[in-house]
Amino acid sequence: MSTEAFVDFRDVWLAYNEELLAQGKFAVEAIDLKVRRGEFIAIVGPSGCGKSTFMKLATGLKPPSRGEIRVDGKTVHGPLKISGMAFQSASLLPWRTTLANVMLPLEIVEPFRSELKTKKQEFEARARALLARVGLAGYEDKFPWQLSGGMQQRASICRALIHEPQLLLLDEPFGALDAFTREELWCILRDLQAAQGFNVILVTHDLRESVFLADSIYVMTKSPGRFLMKREVNLPRPRDLDITYTPEFGEIVLELRGHIGALKKAGAEIAQ
Repeated sequence: MSTEAFVDFRDVWLAYNEELLAQGKFAVEAIDLKVRRGEFIAIVGPSGCGKSTFMKLATGLKPPSRGEIRVDGKTVHGPLKISGMAFQSASLLPWRTTLANVMLPLEIVEPFRSELKTKKQEFEARARALLARVGLAGYEDKFPWQLSGGMQQRASICRALIHEPQLLLLDEPFGALDAFTREELWCILRDLQAAQGFNVILVTHDLRESVFLADSIYVMTKSPGRFLMKREVNLPRPRDLDITYTPEFGEIVLELRGHIGALKKAGAEIAQ
């Protein structure tokens, strides 16, 4: 893994509008973050701490009120073409087949959009290969309503990766799934990231998920969101699900839970 910063937040603050900015009311504040090329990070914290706001900043959907965000050495001034995103809701278009849903970014993102007519067979082959990697071979012509929740989320991840982004942003992507399906998708994501080497920023409430998948975990405080701490996950890779039952794994989960529990308690005392 490279030591250079691929994602670089430099004293980033965000207020959602000019009025809140004038009042000094920020959703996130004083965010400093350096993510190495190829690194997988997770962000955890209590509800309302600004995790999703951080994602909007990282993708260029929201410009910072203060500070600078650099990705791949360039200052972010708008939506990133080199990123892909997946959310808790798969949000597949109901009138499109699985294959057509996965190929949607190729119709939007350059240079693929300009090449779609001449390279359609090549792009379709890429989409089919990606679907096969996540266990959806044979489901290419099915519509979303014909897929289970887990299958829809697999297709959503394929859609986020079809244009071969350098940065994958995941906002609670497995939160609505049952435990067995969730762990199955952890392993699929682990294998895809190991094979392709893209960066991942994962926002999650699931501490086990963060420890299983990430190289580093950041704990955010209650709003206004700040990074309270960074926890390196020094568990060996590749990680199998068996590692989730080891004392070393459990200790990291308990440590994170303790920090978040303290944040919730402090927030409750302030509210009183």
